[in-house]
Amino acid sequence: MIFFIVGVAAAYLLGSIPTGYLAGRLLRGIDIREHGSRSTGATNVLRTLGKGPALAVLLVDVLKGVAAILFARWCYAWLGVPGEGMAWAVCLCGLAVLLGHSRSLWLGFTGGKSAATGLGVLLALSWPVGAGAALFFVAVLSLARIVSLASMLAAVTAALLVCLLPEPLPYRLLVIAGGLYVIVLHRANIARLLAGTEPRIGQRV
Repeated sequence: MIFFIVGVAAAYLLGSIPTGYLAGRLLRGIDIREHGSRSTGATNVLRTLGKGPALAVLLVDVLKGVAAILFARWCYAWLGVPGEGMAWAVCLCGLAVLLGHSRSLWLGFTGGKSAATGLGVLLALSWPVGAGAALFFVAVLSLARIVSLASMLAAVTAALLVCLLPEPLPYRLLVIAGGLYVIVLHRANIARLLAGTEPRIGQRV
């Protein structure tokens, strides 16, 4: 039980690493939460700092999700946790890393919207689901040029794919719960989408 709690805590702390905030501080000495959309995610980094920093933040945030799942699998396998029990434990670590990214311990429990970190969790958990969601994200972004819309539709796509593919029940519940969480974090974006004021890629906020 102690190692189980340690694994979940480690996933949360990994997700809490404020990549976008650190990029703003290191590159321009600014608090990115005071600029653009005030998010610490890669999209606001793109608007505020440029393409290079945004790509770096995106990759690191994705890797946080991948690392959390891989570490959890290694840790619980080393402890000899049986297959079904390990699946549930790994999924709780997946939720923890999402929570850490959006409610960072180092930023007063604020943060990003967990889309990139969620993609990392998907890729490590079930690469066909992650790849399908990523491709759908790219397709929607190419057509609409609205990151929030592409992120939410990719979350819905992931939930559909994980239910269609022969994935274990814990994985399905994690992807559905994680997708709903990402959508809830985008509630302000939903309001702007309905009002027709949601900014597109390249448009100033």
